[in-house]
Amino acid sequence: MVAAQAALETRMLLRHGEQLLLTVVIPTLLLVLFSAVDIVDTGEGERVDFLAPGVLALAVLSTAFTGQAISTGFERRYGVLKRLAATPMPRWGLMCAKTCAVLVIEVLQVALLVGVALALGWSPAGGAAGAVAVLLLLLAGTAAFSGLGLLMAGTLRAEATLAAANLVFVLLLICGGVVVPLDRFPSGVQTVLELLPISALSEGLRSVLQEGAALPWAELGVLGAWAVVALGLAARFFRWE
Repeated sequence: MVAAQAALETRMLLRHGEQLLLTVVIPTLLLVLFSAVDIVDTGEGERVDFLAPGVLALAVLSTAFTGQAISTGFERRYGVLKRLAATPMPRWGLMCAKTCAVLVIEVLQVALLVGVALALGWSPAGGAAGAVAVLLLLLAGTAAFSGLGLLMAGTLRAEATLAAANLVFVLLLICGGVVVPLDRFPSGVQTVLELLPISALSEGLRSVLQEGAALPWAELGVLGAWAVVALGLAARFFRWE
């Protein structure tokens, strides 16, 4: 039942041109633009080496949080979820199906962004152990953002979800260490920003792919905490209508 719903959710995501713009085109354009033009000081080394991990984190944010929150919010408004509530599909089953659909889209995103980054001269570090660390970070980030997106979509009106999800996307793009290094912010603000899930994901990916570090336990712990809290609250307060 969950697999069938996940397949349906995946097809629906792939059919929405505006969702593909948000989840695929925007991260790709940001990667190309900021790599080619010296807009932001990214420190020593090639700009693409700093930007590629952050844009991978942005891709997870755009799909698991922003895109999912908006689509689910309007499904709730139009009565789609109300009809699903009349089926044997439990609340946790719907959440699992939507998260699985998000993972499928993310695989396509990662493949595209990695290809573009390599064409721009990206030289990722980490090796096989780094690949495992990246996979764990992406899964933890997906769980955290998916929980936050479902919590927003299941508790707010669709219009409020649309506005809030896009606002959060822009704010996290600027303040989450995606294209602007966190050390450019004041120390007090930086301490707070490091606790955000987008910061933990982008910095964790950067420590592995740029610096060749082992599994970043601190960032993974932040993402795990966000995932547990967000998914728990979504499972508790998500309303079908």
